Amino acid sequence: MGNSLASVDRPVGVVLAAGTGSRLRPLTDVRPKALCPIDDVPLVDLALQRVHPVAAEVAVNVHRGAAALTAHLDGRAHLSMEPTALGTAGALGKLRAWIDGRDVLVHNVDSWHDVDLVQFAVGWDRARPRLLTVERHAPADFGTRLYAGVALLPWHEVADLPAEPAGLYEVCWRHRNPGELDLIDHPGAFLDCGTPARYLAANLAASGGAAVIGAGARVEGTVVRSVVWPGARVWPSEELRDAIRVADRVTVLVR
Repeated sequence: MGNSLASVDRPVGVVLAAGTGSRLRPLTDVRPKALCPIDDVPLVDLALQRVHPVAAEVAVNVHRGAAALTAHLDGRAHLSMEPTALGTAGALGKLRAWIDGRDVLVHNVDSWHDVDLVQFAVGWDRARPRLLTVERHAPADFGTRLYAGVALLPWHEVADLPAEPAGLYEVCWRHRNPGELDLIDHPGAFLDCGTPARYLAANLAASGGAAVIGAGARVEGTVVRSVVWPGARVWPSEELRDAIRVADRVTVLVR
């Protein structure tokens, strides 16, 4: 199969990055959620790395932190600017003319996982939405299966979505019969990085449990199971444990 799809089989990709990141504060008071790093790589870059081998073209929707994201992406993706956040369904509605009859691979920017999306796309019938899920053994989105932030959508699922605030789960998936959705379970790593605790967990999973020290960070003390953002400092005689050092005066303790 290789590490890419034949051009005739390739959908477009949409990385959903317009969320305000309110649950991730105070990290998102310093930089937009999409630019928060996992193992020193911004979330949006990780999503693009996973989507590019599958997608013919890639778009990123942008709302909060538009200037920083525009500068960071620097022509690497089509940008869909949202003056008002439109949610996951509304974002696709706004991109409808750009999508232009093609199937779509959707990736939430805060979904951290180890899925090979080329293999995820193999065998898709191009008729039903294919959703990445993880088993949670508790009530979730589809019985005990939790949506893991990645979906393949046929054009007919996107064609009539309005550019108005709405979510894909509520508009497209919640009321479907089980056979109308192609749910693909992933047994490996997955974390929604929407809270500081899960963001820290994703960093430690990505690093194999080692502390993550960003480029240009100055560590003079001890760092254990923690993340130090680029340019931040850990002072002499300081022990940073189970924490995120975002900047010199911004630290989040995860307990």
